[in-house]
Amino acid sequence: MIWALMLMVGLPAQATNDAKGNNNLPPVFVQALKKAGVPENAVAVDIRRVLSGETIVAHNNQAIFRPASIMKLVTTQAALELLGPNYRWTTRVHIDGVQRGDVLQGDLIIEGSGDPRFAYEDLWRLLRQLRATGIREIRGALVIDRNLFQKLPDDTPPFDGQANRAYNALPDALLLDAKALQVKLTPETGNARALFSIEPPMADFLVEPPAIGQGECGDLRTILKPELNGKTLRFGGSYPLSCGQKVLSLHLHTLNHAQYFDAVFRLLWSEIGGTITGPTREARVPASAKEILQWSSVTLGQSIRDINKYSNNVMARNLLLSVAAERGGVPATATAASAKVMGWLSSSGIDTTGMVLDNGSGLSREERISALTLARLLQRAWQTSTMPEFMASLPLAGVDGTMSRRLSDRTVKANAHIKTGSLGDVMSIAGYVTTKSGKRVVVVCMVNHANAGAMRQGFDQLLQWVYDTSD
Repeated sequence: MIWALMLMVGLPAQATNDAKGNNNLPPVFVQALKKAGVPENAVAVDIRRVLSGETIVAHNNQAIFRPASIMKLVTTQAALELLGPNYRWTTRVHIDGVQRGDVLQGDLIIEGSGDPRFAYEDLWRLLRQLRATGIREIRGALVIDRNLFQKLPDDTPPFDGQANRAYNALPDALLLDAKALQVKLTPETGNARALFSIEPPMADFLVEPPAIGQGECGDLRTILKPELNGKTLRFGGSYPLSCGQKVLSLHLHTLNHAQYFDAVFRLLWSEIGGTITGPTREARVPASAKEILQWSSVTLGQSIRDINKYSNNVMARNLLLSVAAERGGVPATATAASAKVMGWLSSSGIDTTGMVLDNGSGLSREERISALTLARLLQRAWQTSTMPEFMASLPLAGVDGTMSRRLSDRTVKANAHIKTGSLGDVMSIAGYVTTKSGKRVVVVCMVNHANAGAMRQGFDQLLQWVYDTSD
């Protein structure tokens, strides 16, 4: 979907070094803009030396732009400073009843902590620990406590109308595997239908594999036309033999978070020899319950690698909500969390005039920020004790994450830590370049225009220019 060019609002001039320096866009970048049909007033650029703050290029850097996924840099740096790089989320298991031998006469309760990276294998290990307590049979209900975060309605519309896209998953206090379904498809000559496996495996989930077809292998969603209906996945198209083995990732939007967790839990529990007789329901942990287990997540410093390197939207949203929840705001809301982050920015001396922080992921029609504000945030991040964790979370040009296939044949390869962002009419980059002379430079560039998608090569040329010329 392509939206109309946003109205950019100028910010008041500031008497700082940010107004000085070379304000001219690099010629190679100007040529890229012309080639893409993007006017210069649809671009914001702030390039500066990371230590001195000396401006190298400042073009529209005080104007308010839509950032797309580079807004994750605000969320992750705020979380690093407000929660700490070693912060961990603790998922708790309680029982409400009496254990007699290997039988629990009562309910099993799982309390979500907002862990943005709680995965299928983590749940498997947690349930193995539960079996190690001696419990095999649960003669009661599975109770899910998701009350740490304010629950979003199950019928919340997807951002772009594509509900089965993984990036449209909603945040949750008991987020499991980002409510995703990975479908591995393998065609074999002689078989009428593709072989398949799903991860995570789920109780009572039905997959009707696609028929094997001919022709070229293209975009799987377009070819296969996946159709989700409750716990059933069908395909409206055939799977070309030429595709070989492929994995299709889907957002399982036909199940809410509790239903998804229930389906994964029940299959896992049965696979390790457990049984449960009661239904699944949602409720707060009762006062009569007894905590018997805890699952501790990886550190925040590790979690933000997934958020920034692979631009994981739902993890970023969970992280933002965790800022509010940890600082006393329960149930946490995006509004409360955004206010805390905006307050932190202001107290850090970073001007937030005109900035809008909606859900912290950039997958929003509301979020706004200036290149100047983001550049100052990156300067601050470099000067804090959490700099190593922050830097390690950024995609490295030509090496990994969303930059793995870019600039691999240029000298700037492995010398640029760059977060990328894109929406229908937004393209952006933000991060750091180490120049050929060894200087560290902050780079922020945003394009808000219907032709923004044509600027990918222009961004790469800009990063190479910074590497070559910013001595």
